[in-house]
Amino acid sequence: MSNFDDKLDEAKSKGKETLGKVTGDKNKEAEGKAEGITKKAKHKVEDAKDAAKGAAQGLKDDDDQ
Repeated sequence: MSNFDDKLDEAKSKGKETLGKVTGDKNKEAEGKAEGITKKAKHKVEDAKDAAKGAAQGLKDDDDQ
């Protein structure tokens, strides 16, 4: 997912949460908050996978030398 898509998703979930707060719709507020937390967790997992791939590639490069 691109950085733009990440920011767009973040804005959507924050907007939903804010709309829920303004209108007093606790379900919409909770839904927005949950989406935001889910997106952040997904990004953390993706970052960890990328770091693991980088570490594995580094080890492989060391073995090749």
